[in-house]
Amino acid sequence: MKITRISSSVKGRSDAVSCNGTVYVVAYDPVAADGIEAQTHNALQFLDQKLAQVGSDRTGLLQVTIFLSDMSMKARMDVVWCDWIGPKENWPQRACVGADLGDDVTLIEITAIALQTEV
Repeated sequence: MKITRISSSVKGRSDAVSCNGTVYVVAYDPVAADGIEAQTHNALQFLDQKLAQVGSDRTGLLQVTIFLSDMSMKARMDVVWCDWIGPKENWPQRACVGADLGDDVTLIEITAIALQTEV
């Protein structure tokens, strides 16, 4: 069993881990842009990058949990999400949860489970 870990810039964590064809990824906006739309866009780009590093992409997504610092931003986040995720064939099971993200600048964090799409 081979486990691949993509280290985070934060000590003690990985941004992505893959094992036996399944990948686990966390994504956020690394620059903490202004506004939920910009942070969602940046977090999804970050998710694309981390998925690629472990041999997957958005078509392999199985489950996604989106954490928002304020649930009143959900509708605006969803506009960016729906544009990014594409056709129905790509849609994972998804939940959105309100959460304390630890500071006043982080508006969104995403966790995902996917299958490797590159074998």
